[in-house]
Amino acid sequence: MTLSLSALTGSTSLARRERVAMCDTALAVGEDAPTLCGDWTAKQLVEHCLVREHSPLGATGIAVPGLEVLTEKAMERVGRRDFAVLVERLRRPGLTPYALPPVDVAFNTLEYFVHHEDLRRAQPGWEPRDLSESDRSRLWRAIRLGGRGLVRPAGVPVRIERSDTDAHATLRRGDDPVVVRGLPSELVMFLFGRAEFRDVEFSGPPDRIAALRRAELGF
Repeated sequence: MTLSLSALTGSTSLARRERVAMCDTALAVGEDAPTLCGDWTAKQLVEHCLVREHSPLGATGIAVPGLEVLTEKAMERVGRRDFAVLVERLRRPGLTPYALPPVDVAFNTLEYFVHHEDLRRAQPGWEPRDLSESDRSRLWRAIRLGGRGLVRPAGVPVRIERSDTDAHATLRRGDDPVVVRGLPSELVMFLFGRAEFRDVEFSGPPDRIAALRRAELGF
């Protein structure tokens, strides 16, 4: 039986719910649908997620520059199976460290939120989701930690601010930082290098804002 998103509320992690929601969206848009991940289709995005979790050798190419061919070959092998089969395998992580609750929260919260939005926001007429306050806070906690590495390519001081609570965090220290203000969901998408974000404001030295905006953010 397929679990619906509404059945995965309450104590279920945001990472787990976003995984299920991404799978539902992937089936709804179809395997050839575009994504925000360059030229990847929905099927290729699913392949990427499966390789990350189930192929240690293939996953090496995701993390280590110059070894991308390992990931490409692993994705090619995974992609020989039908799209619906791949989606259902992704829906239930099975025997993998990523299924352990602490690992799931630490490594999958941003991963599956962003990739779900990669599917949603590549489709015509997309709108930001109205997330609960608790889920916004989960994203905020995750990006306060993970965001430090995301802004490194810009080489400028960066501070982020929540537009809903005014909470703030420093991602890269220094005088006269660029201040990036918005809802946690939109800050996440910007910091992961996506152009499809809404109502994000930038303040600070113009040259530093320009450097941040043109940098290849993300991992």
